[in-house]
Amino acid sequence: MSQYYTPKGGLPPQTQLLTDRAKFTDAYAVIPKGVFSDIVTSNLPHWDNTRAWIIARPLSGFAETFAQYVMEVAPGGGSTRPEPDPSAEGVLFVTEGEGTLTLDGEQHKLGVGSYAYLAVEADWQLANDSDAPLRFHWIRKAYETVDGIDAPTSFVTNENDHDPIPMPDTDGAWATTRFVDPSDVAHDMHVNIVTFQPGGVIPFAETHVMEHGLYVLQGKAVYRLNEDWVEVEAGDFMWLRAFCPQACYAGGPEPFRYLLYKDVNRHMKLKLGA
Repeated sequence: MSQYYTPKGGLPPQTQLLTDRAKFTDAYAVIPKGVFSDIVTSNLPHWDNTRAWIIARPLSGFAETFAQYVMEVAPGGGSTRPEPDPSAEGVLFVTEGEGTLTLDGEQHKLGVGSYAYLAVEADWQLANDSDAPLRFHWIRKAYETVDGIDAPTSFVTNENDHDPIPMPDTDGAWATTRFVDPSDVAHDMHVNIVTFQPGGVIPFAETHVMEHGLYVLQGKAVYRLNEDWVEVEAGDFMWLRAFCPQACYAGGPEPFRYLLYKDVNRHMKLKLGA
């Protein structure tokens, strides 16, 4: 069964050194798992018994295309009015616990590894009807409509129902679990799971137009971000600006896996702020 790191909150002891791996630059940011404490959580309107670690948001000099939350819903909690923006699409990915998603009138039981794509204008509600916390990622993006192309529809699936697709010429050391067809231009974002076997690498400095959010679900690696090599492990989050060079070496005794966001399949805006 897949393993997913999930923050539990709390506070470090007063004896802990302040030095950590947290870093914020013009090209990338690293939010290490030790930052996910009780004092940096947020409450959200119309969410009961819920708290969120907001790890990315559209901001000058930071994420431009998406927001990402790590959600923790206590037993009995949830929301009947979760999404305030009618232009938003979203992805939910469950890392711990169980709950019920009501999506366009149909109920879906969510568990570890569940993945839900929430189309723009989807009617959805979420409830933790179990006796343990429900923890999941919620990625939000303003959907970019295209004349003549219908917006994609909502769906619910599970990671275990999708075989990882090996990258060419890697002998399976680098693979991607895809939840939508990359050639389907109705989708303007992909949220995938990338897996490197121990010793697997990105063997060149990727430099591309897609903005990235990477949350490490399992394992550890040394990641190249712009001009720096940074150690990362399960529970860390990385944001990469468009065109930030990136590569990695996966280390440790287990696979290195992360939840990956990227914006795709749209023309570039030719006016800033358009």
